[in-house]
Amino acid sequence: SSFLSRHFDPEEKKTPQKVRERATKLSIIISKIHPLPRGFCYQRLLLPAKLTVTRRHSAVTTSKAYLRQTMAVAAMAGGVDSLSDRAAKMKEALLKSQTITENVVSILGSFDSRLSVLETAMRPTQIRTHAIRKAHENIDKTLKAAEVLLAEFDISRQAEAQILRGPHEDLESYLEAIEQLRKNIRFFSSSKGFKSGDAVLDNANTLLAKAISKLEDEFKQLLVSCSKPVEPDRLFECLPESMRPSAGSPANHGDPNGHSEQQNSNAEAASFKPLVMIPPRTVPLLHDLAVHMVQSGHQQQLLKTYRDTRSSVLEESLRKLGVERLSKEDVQKMQWEVLEAKIGNWIHFMRIAVKILFAGERRLCDQIFDGFDSLRDQCFAECTGNNVSMLLSFGEAITKSKRSPEKLFVLLDMYEIMRELHSEIESVFSGKVCAEIRESTLGLTKKLAQTAQETFGDFEEAVEKDATKTAVLDGTVHPLTSYVINYVKFLFDYQSTLNQLFREFETGGETVSQLATVTMRIMQALQTNLDGKSKQYKDQALTHLFLMNNIHYMVRSVRRSEAKDLLGDDWVQRHRRVVQQHANQYKRTGWGKILQCVSAQGLTSSGGSSSAPGESGSGSGASRGLVKERFKIFNVQFEELHQKQSQWTVPDTELRESLRLAVAEVLLPAYRSFVKRFGPLVESGKTPQKYIKYTAEDLERMLGEFFEGKTLNEPRR
Repeated sequence: SSFLSRHFDPEEKKTPQKVRERATKLSIIISKIHPLPRGFCYQRLLLPAKLTVTRRHSAVTTSKAYLRQTMAVAAMAGGVDSLSDRAAKMKEALLKSQTITENVVSILGSFDSRLSVLETAMRPTQIRTHAIRKAHENIDKTLKAAEVLLAEFDISRQAEAQILRGPHEDLESYLEAIEQLRKNIRFFSSSKGFKSGDAVLDNANTLLAKAISKLEDEFKQLLVSCSKPVEPDRLFECLPESMRPSAGSPANHGDPNGHSEQQNSNAEAASFKPLVMIPPRTVPLLHDLAVHMVQSGHQQQLLKTYRDTRSSVLEESLRKLGVERLSKEDVQKMQWEVLEAKIGNWIHFMRIAVKILFAGERRLCDQIFDGFDSLRDQCFAECTGNNVSMLLSFGEAITKSKRSPEKLFVLLDMYEIMRELHSEIESVFSGKVCAEIRESTLGLTKKLAQTAQETFGDFEEAVEKDATKTAVLDGTVHPLTSYVINYVKFLFDYQSTLNQLFREFETGGETVSQLATVTMRIMQALQTNLDGKSKQYKDQALTHLFLMNNIHYMVRSVRRSEAKDLLGDDWVQRHRRVVQQHANQYKRTGWGKILQCVSAQGLTSSGGSSSAPGESGSGSGASRGLVKERFKIFNVQFEELHQKQSQWTVPDTELRESLRLAVAEVLLPAYRSFVKRFGPLVESGKTPQKYIKYTAEDLERMLGEFFEGKTLNEPRR
């Protein structure tokens, strides 16, 4: 309406030329204000003007009605003349205003039709403007896409330059270039509309293949350069202080022949230091290399490289430690002392290998192949499998070699270490791929248990059937007795191990009672064998002395060891009575005959015709000749007993003194009584010292020389 009031004067004469000029000017002004959208109606611009004219026409109409009312009122009041003039002027003004309004309405009506024509004429211009705007938007999008494409080409050229330089100078940048190249390949693979996309992809894939090939070489070179055999000293440093080898004995630490369950429990609780297999700064680089190789589908090449490199390093480390692959024939040819030492070393080698060397290799695999569980387990299994087999081969050879009693304890030692390492083996060799290794170690454990049990049974049978002809001339403790007792005592150092072993093969019952039953059977087998050996003696006194010595040794050893708790007091008391029985039998068979010489039985003379005058006296009618004969026989027999039994041996001091005292308590009172009663008959004759050679004190002194184990040429004390 503002535009119309300025450019369309109602009084102005309107020609077609002027209308077109005004319409053109209006169109230009409107187009400059804002590009009009398609379908815009210019008639909308005239609505405010039309509303304004309509309101003015309505106001004029209202004013006329008001004027008529005013004139009527004035006429009635009498001011007709003055009001009439005013009314005429107002009427004239209203008519003029009405005329203007009508003219404007007429102009607007004509202008409305002309705007419709103008709108029709401008529609092609609007369409072209919209097309230009869309073209501009498409150009912007194209430019942006081109910028992204050019940026990818630029990054690809940078990655190519870095890859061609190789990984030696800057491995991290090399790995970043490979990752960027992969992103480029993904980008061009997704850009299907790019005409040269296939060529770009072929070039990028070829470059990536070359990069991965160089990466494999770098992985191998880096792994080989950092993989060195572990020296024994480094392995020993990872051991607890109590288990480290002493100076001058690098392969043997601890006591190879000693054993205690406390020692084993300490080994389980001891802290082992982790072994660093390769420099820690190298591990992340190897991990990154492995990740790229796996992502490129080169798992098999990676597996082969790692297996070949690390397996040889582990094998050389074990060889430096002293591990060697031995067959059953090799073991069979060894002297027992050499074999025993090798078994002791093998026990320590197993502990070092599992707890230190293989555990360190497991940690290294976990770090390098982090995120690839199956590949990690596969690499670890393949690089350790042969080395575990080399370690277990010695144990397998031992179980297949000829059994002997002395091997029982080393078999138990080997069984113990396998039981000790069981949980560690399950942890280190976890996973499905390592199942075969776990089964082989468990199989060796069972074979060791089976061989130990069979050796145990062989020992019991060997004790009972021992047919050695080694004669114990002095009646002392037989070597078989001391061997078996020491054997049994040593078994109690393995009590928990034996209980575990019995649980491997027995069902039901208490393992402690099983161990007691086995021990009792061994003791009974020993007694049976000793009974057979005692029959080799022609002298019954020596037979009983031999059995007394040996059974006493058994009882004393049991009382002083853990076997007492296992066999019980009843067993001890029962066998002490057996010792006493053999002591009594010794006195009866060894001294019964000589005691008859100092008894009064058979010395009294019934007729006396054979007696010379004066040959009977204070002996209560005893014959002097018979008394002399008795003294003479006594002297000969005692001297024979002294000479013989001073060579016999009672090794236990307490038993020896008690046995001498028991003999003295029987012999000396009888001799004193005999000398006191019949001695005067001899003393009154010629050379009484020829018959009464010994006093009771002499006999007591000589009894003190009995059972000393003297030789024939050894002088008397």
